[in-house]
Amino acid sequence: MLRKFDVFDKELNSLPNDQKLLIGTINAFSYNVSLKDNAFNNALLHCDVLIPDGVSVVMALRLLKGKKLKKIAGADLFYYEMKRLNASGGKCMFLGSSEAVLAKIYARAQKEFPNVQVKTYSPPFKPVFSDQDNAAMVKEVNDFAPDVLFVGMTAPKQEKWADQNYEALQTGHICCIGAVFDFYAGTVKRAPHWMINIGLEWLYRLIKEPKRMWRRYLIGNVYFIYNIFVEKMVTRRANI
Repeated sequence: MLRKFDVFDKELNSLPNDQKLLIGTINAFSYNVSLKDNAFNNALLHCDVLIPDGVSVVMALRLLKGKKLKKIAGADLFYYEMKRLNASGGKCMFLGSSEAVLAKIYARAQKEFPNVQVKTYSPPFKPVFSDQDNAAMVKEVNDFAPDVLFVGMTAPKQEKWADQNYEALQTGHICCIGAVFDFYAGTVKRAPHWMINIGLEWLYRLIKEPKRMWRRYLIGNVYFIYNIFVEKMVTRRANI
């Protein structure tokens, strides 16, 4: 049930900057995946902060719990963290994606956030990491000890990796924001602001990549609505 997730309902500036936090995102797609992937479900439940990265989740939680939330996209979290680090002279690390994408991220970050020390690491491109792969990634992170670790391996892989290795990581905030890597690198164009503001970012992505996104949005959104409807009915009957 969506109700079991403690979804963040505050402003990002309320996050404690001096604590280690696992920060994830939840949207209709990730919720649907969590219903079938127990490890991913647990990873979301283990997040210290779970931000509502989707209008559908915001509306669903208002229906189910009467909870008024504001959508916070992964990109919003990214820019919040980078501006904070730029002001304090902090360090961040980008873990995931290809060397080519990371090079573009590094170059842009150096220009836009000159006071932030930036490190990147591209892990092997494989569905499942070996123990040696995990050890190498953890070592790269811990040797740099970033204030913020951005993990970009796409959901649900990134959340499960962060959850699995959380205790071993010597870092501050751990932010699972896979899609932001491509947006910031410029390899994938994000929706215009007017579409984002009215909750149609999903439509833009569907139009841009129909072959890859049609199942996620056309079938996935219907599946999400169905499950929220069932959850509402079950909750109502339980309260009678």
